Amino acid sequence: MKKEGRGWKIDNQSSPILMQPNDTAMALQESILEKLRSRKWRAGHQIPTEREFSAQSGLSRSAVRRVLARLKERGFITQTVGSGTYVSERIADKLGSLADLGTPLATSPADLMSARLVLEPAIIDMVIGNANSADFSRMDECCARAEAATSLEDFEHWDSRLHEVIAEAAHNSFISSVFHLINQARSEAEWGMLKRRSATPARRLEYQQEHRALVAALKQRDALEAKELCAAHLVHVRSNMLGY
Repeated sequence: MKKEGRGWKIDNQSSPILMQPNDTAMALQESILEKLRSRKWRAGHQIPTEREFSAQSGLSRSAVRRVLARLKERGFITQTVGSGTYVSERIADKLGSLADLGTPLATSPADLMSARLVLEPAIIDMVIGNANSADFSRMDECCARAEAATSLEDFEHWDSRLHEVIAEAAHNSFISSVFHLINQARSEAEWGMLKRRSATPARRLEYQQEHRALVAALKQRDALEAKELCAAHLVHVRSNMLGY
């Protein structure tokens, strides 16, 4: 610990964000993080200016700037000169690390698929009820990126990202955290090996078609159709990867 100005700076990383020299700065930091956790401020959202934060909190603009700089350093926000400060496009991933979800789950592909078959169809009603046009745009982008992927690794990234984006459309922070963990488990070596063995070009095309059909059902707010398509897709993936 060393003294900095009229306060104290913590040199270690025991806190997710830099400990500020007074309670007001910490309160501002936590207020911003809470808006990110609750999804009140979502990816791409423009947040208030330094001047506005200063007026709201009573902090000097230099103190506000330090709070924002640390949030930017950790990847929660981005700043564009002449434009403003925005929530990072990768906010879901960053919130996962903030919640201390950085260590992938040690689970087998079979257990992972069993969990997905239970969880993914179960959240469809929440997605149908809460998804907005921005959520659907992100789903379409994931589908398009997966279809344009030139490597299996890129395809798998956008495949898994689509399922996470669908979960985020439920607008429930706990569900988003669970699906972040699921995607981390999909990065495990054993899963990757099985996916490489099973994901032939023909199967990739089938997965892409299934993804598009699922997104279309979600857009139509057809819960029954979406649940059936979701479950059928997961059973198809399990059959191709695990043989049952």
